Amino acid sequence: MKLLAFRHHGHEQIGVRLEAGILPLASLGLASDLPATIDELLRNPSLLESVRSKLAQNEDMSAQLVAESDVEVLPCLAKPGKIICIGLNYRRHAEETNMPIPTTPIVFGKFSDAVAAHLDVVPLPKQSKQVDYEAELCIVIGTKAENVRKEDALRYVFGYCNANDVSARDLQMRTSQWLLGKTCAKFAPIGPYLVTADEVENPNDLRIQAFVNGRQVQNSNTSDMIFRCDELIAYLSQHMTLEPGDIILTGTPEGVILGLPESERQWLQAGDEVSIQIEKLGVLTNYFGHRT
Repeated sequence: MKLLAFRHHGHEQIGVRLEAGILPLASLGLASDLPATIDELLRNPSLLESVRSKLAQNEDMSAQLVAESDVEVLPCLAKPGKIICIGLNYRRHAEETNMPIPTTPIVFGKFSDAVAAHLDVVPLPKQSKQVDYEAELCIVIGTKAENVRKEDALRYVFGYCNANDVSARDLQMRTSQWLLGKTCAKFAPIGPYLVTADEVENPNDLRIQAFVNGRQVQNSNTSDMIFRCDELIAYLSQHMTLEPGDIILTGTPEGVILGLPESERQWLQAGDEVSIQIEKLGVLTNYFGHRT
């Protein structure tokens, strides 16, 4: 399923994105206490199975559909528990930035209030003149994970979505700790859909692309990851408890602005449009606004 959080006629709700439109879950008549957010839904596996069962009945629900163009898309997770990020996790990206290939995952984080939605405007911080994009596959944890084996790791995944690990490079490189340049306002766009794991099947073999103002700047495959999705979940679960609603941004492929020769770097400017497209997950688009 492609789950979507949205606002329609002033009412925030969740739905399933179908080919013909969005089916609000409230129209399925499943429960009077239907969760208002996907964050709550992923913690209620039985309700999710009820949704699957209802959709499998192939009833004519065309009258309940809402056009995607008529809604305001919200972040597919309003308040992730932890936003865990992995640095330099694509071989060719490490090479383009002249960094050594990591022998263990490089782990850092963003704060949950950095989350932004599809079509949101991301403000360029006045403290930075070097804002960059990073197309990333985002893993959404669905089951509490502690000390899990690599062989079992993907069983703990609820689903996947697009992410843009927006980065202020001058702030990021100011010290050895990257956080300052990674968690500015709306520096973690995710979505537009949260696609359940069964629809993705193999997250380690997905085409991943980024476009700036319609021009392709990143074009790779998650198979270039140094540490695959199952390895990352297993590794992280040995050092922290992964909870439902935690997300993992798995790194970006080559093609970021930082990887270009200094004379060719054109950092993001107000008015720029950045789209992240990952196979099976749709397209996440954001615009960049004037510095605040």
